[in-house]
Amino acid sequence: MLDFASDGRDWPWREHSRFVEAGGLRWHVQVWGEGPPLLLLHGTGAASHSWRGVAPLLADRFRLVVPDLPGHGFTRGRPRLGLTLDGMAESLGSLIDALEIERPRVAGHSAGAAIACRMAVAEQVAGPITAFCPALLPMGGAAAPLFGSLARMLFLNPVAPHLFTGIARQPGSVARFLERSTGSTLDAEGVALYSRLFADPDHVRGTIEMMSGWRLEGLERALPHMGVPLTIVHGEEDRAIPLADARKAGRLAKARVAVLPGLGHLAHEERPDLAAQAIARAGAQE
Repeated sequence: MLDFASDGRDWPWREHSRFVEAGGLRWHVQVWGEGPPLLLLHGTGAASHSWRGVAPLLADRFRLVVPDLPGHGFTRGRPRLGLTLDGMAESLGSLIDALEIERPRVAGHSAGAAIACRMAVAEQVAGPITAFCPALLPMGGAAAPLFGSLARMLFLNPVAPHLFTGIARQPGSVARFLERSTGSTLDAEGVALYSRLFADPDHVRGTIEMMSGWRLEGLERALPHMGVPLTIVHGEEDRAIPLADARKAGRLAKARVAVLPGLGHLAHEERPDLAAQAIARAGAQE
C-alpha cells in the first residue's frame, strides 16, 4: 500500500495535498488556486500526478480540485457502488459536497471524462466539460467481450496484481508499456511516477477492478441529453481510444472536437500548455 509520508515525499504539488473523509472514503485531494471551481479527474491507472503540468497553468484563474480516484493513488476505501462509473460519480459527489464546492466545471482524461459526463447527467457538475482522449463509448468490435472477461478474471485472481508489479519494477518496462499502449512519450518524471504507482499491488488491483466493472452503454444513451457544453480534445496518435470513437461521441453530445497532432493518449501530460489552453478556452465559451 502506498504511504504518503514515504511514497508521496516528492509527489507533485504535495504542498496542496490534504486528506478528506467523504462518502466512506479517505480521499487524497489537492486543492489550490483562485477563481471558479474546476475539478480535474485522471484516468484509469493514473492519479493526481497526471495533472502536474496542467494545474499550475490554471491556478491563477480557477480553484483547482485534483483528487486521486477511489482505488488509485493515495485514496483509501471503496465506493458504495464499487469502482463502477456510477460508484465513482456518486463518491465524487460526496467529496465535492464535503469540500463545500457547488457544481464545479470539470476537465477529465479518458475514464475521468466519462465520470465527468455521468456527473453532468446527474446535475452534480456545471459546464463546461473538457474531455481529453475520452473513453465515452463502449469498446467496439469482437474483442470487447473478451476484454471485459479478461479484466474480470484478472480481478478475481489475487496473484495478478503482484505479477504486474513485478514486471513494472524491471528497468525500462513502464516507459515501454506506456508508449506501446498509449502512443505517448513521457518525460523522466512522468515515467518515474507511473512506475511508483504500477509497483503498488493495491493501485494495480484498483485499476483492474475499475476496468472489470466499467460499463458505458448507459452513458452512450445519455450523451445527447447531457445538457452541459462538452469539448473533446484528442491526441491524433492515441493508441488506447480511436479518434473515430472521439468523433462519434462528439456527434452524439454535439461537442466540439479538437485534434492534437503528434500526441497520444496522455496528450495532456505531453503538452500541458495545450491542455491548459483548451480548458481555458472552454471556460471562456461558457
